[in-house]
Amino acid sequence: MASIERTAYPRFKRNPLAKELDTLYTPTEDELKFAYAVSRKESSRFSILLLLKAFQRLGYFPSVENIPHAIVQHIRTASGISHEVSPVYAELKTLYRHHQIIRQHLNVAAWNDNGLRVAGDAMAAAAEVMDNPADLINVAIEELVRQRIELPAFSTLDRHSRRIRTLVNNRIFETVLTRLSPSERKELDSLLEIVPNPQKKSLFFTIKQLPKRSSLEHLQELLDHIVKLADMVGSDQHLASIPYAKIKHFAAEAKALDAAELKKFAPPKRYVLILSMIHRARIQARDDLADMFIKRINQIHRRGKDELERLRIKYRQKTEHLVATLADVIDVLETQPEDEAAGRTIRTLLTKRGGTSALQDDCAAINAFSGDNYFPLLWRFYRSHRPTLFRMMRLLTMTSTTEDKSLMLALEILLKHEHRKSVLIEETVDFSFTNERWKRTVLEKTEDGELINRQHFEVCVFSALAGEIKSGDVSIRGSEAYADYREQLLTWDECEPLVEDYCNQLGFSKNAQAFVISLRDLLANVAAEVDAGFPDNKALGLNQSGMPILKRSTPRESKASARALEAALLQRMDERNVIDVLCNVAHWTRWNRHFGPLSGSDPKIENPGERYILTTFTYGCNLGPAQASRHLRGAVTPHMLSFINRRHANTNKLNAALKDIINHYHAFELPKLWGSGKSAAADGTKFDIYDQNLLAEYHIRYGGYGGIAYHHIADTYVALFSHFIPCGVWEAIYIIEGLLQNSSDIQPDTIHADTQGQSAPVFALSYLLGIKLMPRIRNWHDLVFFRPDRETTYKHIDVLFKDVIDWELIETHWKDLLRVVLSIKAGKISSSTLLRKLGNYSRKNRLYQAFRELGRVVRTIFLLGYISDMELREQITATTNKVEAYNGFSKWLFFGGEGVIADNDPEEQEKVIKYNDLVANAVIFQNVVDQTRILRLLKEEGFPVNREDVATLSPYVTGHIKRFGDYIIDSNAVPEPIDPTLPI
Repeated sequence: MASIERTAYPRFKRNPLAKELDTLYTPTEDELKFAYAVSRKESSRFSILLLLKAFQRLGYFPSVENIPHAIVQHIRTASGISHEVSPVYAELKTLYRHHQIIRQHLNVAAWNDNGLRVAGDAMAAAAEVMDNPADLINVAIEELVRQRIELPAFSTLDRHSRRIRTLVNNRIFETVLTRLSPSERKELDSLLEIVPNPQKKSLFFTIKQLPKRSSLEHLQELLDHIVKLADMVGSDQHLASIPYAKIKHFAAEAKALDAAELKKFAPPKRYVLILSMIHRARIQARDDLADMFIKRINQIHRRGKDELERLRIKYRQKTEHLVATLADVIDVLETQPEDEAAGRTIRTLLTKRGGTSALQDDCAAINAFSGDNYFPLLWRFYRSHRPTLFRMMRLLTMTSTTEDKSLMLALEILLKHEHRKSVLIEETVDFSFTNERWKRTVLEKTEDGELINRQHFEVCVFSALAGEIKSGDVSIRGSEAYADYREQLLTWDECEPLVEDYCNQLGFSKNAQAFVISLRDLLANVAAEVDAGFPDNKALGLNQSGMPILKRSTPRESKASARALEAALLQRMDERNVIDVLCNVAHWTRWNRHFGPLSGSDPKIENPGERYILTTFTYGCNLGPAQASRHLRGAVTPHMLSFINRRHANTNKLNAALKDIINHYHAFELPKLWGSGKSAAADGTKFDIYDQNLLAEYHIRYGGYGGIAYHHIADTYVALFSHFIPCGVWEAIYIIEGLLQNSSDIQPDTIHADTQGQSAPVFALSYLLGIKLMPRIRNWHDLVFFRPDRETTYKHIDVLFKDVIDWELIETHWKDLLRVVLSIKAGKISSSTLLRKLGNYSRKNRLYQAFRELGRVVRTIFLLGYISDMELREQITATTNKVEAYNGFSKWLFFGGEGVIADNDPEEQEKVIKYNDLVANAVIFQNVVDQTRILRLLKEEGFPVNREDVATLSPYVTGHIKRFGDYIIDSNAVPEPIDPTLPI
């Protein structure tokens, strides 16, 4: 049976708050008249009002005896009914008559065969793409409510959802079974058998193989893995017509199982799970191969640059020798006016300095490595990769996503000459895919004309290929991260009906010309206003060169009253350990209800809620199952903790648990004194991980191998969403995605970030999505301000403007820009995927150029406000300081395992970060509960408590939190009830 707690099926709250009672259960005048019209008996009127208000809240009729006492008493008092009157039905006939009267009054149809059909149709449609019974039940509830049909008992919906899911899945399983030949079925079964190898693992285990860190050896291993996956049974034909969401769910279920567990499934389902796993493994392997290829090419270039620097150092002494020789030659020419005498002296001088031949060799060597052209040095580092990269090209199918096919044609020529031994080849190549420096390196002048140096040509083509795969100008068939993003976008025919509503929602003009005109006017007006106000602007000044400079604000010291309030609070904070905090917050918010088997069934383990709390503590504090089990005094084994994490928790469940805590947190008054919830800040912090995985990279700033936990923190201090990304990735691509993925009640429309958030494409995309991007910018002088047109000049700030906006480019691609945004809104493509393509310079991609041009407009408008408004800069700094404080706070709670994430699986690494967010948000929630209680007590005692001082507080206090020692859980302990609506 599906857990009712994981569905939207309405139920009474155990302890409704006074505000909820007033809002939901107070009868109106019309409702009192309705009850009086139905029956003049007080007991009967009371029963009708109870059923009416209960039905309005639940959508079905509960038993009168099951209505909570607090609700009964509230309706009794609000209706003026005597305390001696009891809501009891002596006859069922009367109860059913009242049910029918209430349905007619509310214009709601009774649950019958029509309701069963409506719910069944909704579930059947959803079951084609969903697999969790709780999701199917929620879809049915939504449709029944929309069509104003009474909800049935939960058990009815649960049985119906299971039956429909079984029918839909069995149809899928049987369809796939008929597509499999007997030999293919036998091959799939053989994957689950232990093979004679040192690891004594099944071939199914090898399907889950994770890529190791980027190296030539591991690149070769990954290619071998791709070949093995290709040779396994299973093709697109076997899974044809199955929705991709279903395939992903089946693959996730298979990944959580081992071979022995899979054997217990019936053959049809077993085969679909294995085929889905193989299908997803092939896609992931291609993504991993592209990542590793890009990293290897970057490494080759790094080694080339390092070699160039080494040669410069090596030849520095020779350079100094040549310069000294030239100085002596010049001195001879100045002191000896006769050419003949000077010539003899110079020849003698050059002989003493090594002779003309040696000096010419030195000049040639230095000339070869002058400037920054390290391209001729790359061959020696590329040569060892050559066979592997050519093998990769034969395994992958790549296509150009632009009209420019020059790189694809060059690639064909490269493959044609794979086995040539001669260095020079005679071919006609269009080098428009690369730059002039590469062209000079590749082409050599000979007696037969200009020929291509094959060695340099290979490095050139593979370098360009890595860059265009990264920018999205080249796609990989069968990949996901590097697929053709154009195929993921909505067509313009699909977008056109949505344009008007979307533009009205965001206040945009509905056609390209009007959109550009309004944007140009906005830029011109803002620039003119800043220029006119410059003389009186206390936030701006001029340096000796006439360049505007930002004036610093005076640091604000905290008031003595604020410090006294903080000290009083800290003194009264109760000592708590992390597990107690998780238990308390679970009792108040029921965040652990989202954990459970991937099948959606009720967990079949003892004390599941307690196990989920212990698992969250184990992984959120990075203790690991073995270490946590030791400190839990045998309350749970390491296997139990590992099993819960593997089989009952994933990123979606963790996000849902976080959402519950955030929503309850947002109901408190105290956080609203810290921020409105309309702005958030994004920033990353490094977590150490082992280097034997593809995500690990060496972080230059922090040192050591690791990944970046990229957090989105609300201005109310709570963590909204987090990603775990490689150190080398451009963090800005995740700025918008975190807001779009956040589904909590806190919905910021302004996002602050560090300097990385100032990219023009990010400004453009955030603007089109209705998000205000306001990053903290350190070197703003290095950014280009753009004029609205060439004729416009400014009296005070003209020196800032270096270029002009290409309005024609934006107008031409207005439809393309809207198509991208509407596709993101529809969930067809993620903003991070798109920005990964748009975050890399592409001269070919006109969409990138249009986004960049629009971003230049938006960024210039922001920069003008940033430099002229000191309060805005202070607000940005204050909010970004909160995310930096959260980074330290969450790491303080990540105290186990020396702070190193031990798992090499990227999915598990992401889960660990979300576990840590869950623990951190729980502690933040508990701190706000305690601070609210203490503030009310202080005020009752006469302690001076004012809003300004309270606004300086923070929930990131840790002095009262116990992290170490033996951990004891008592999930049955009931904490004091909380009422977030009460004023402080």
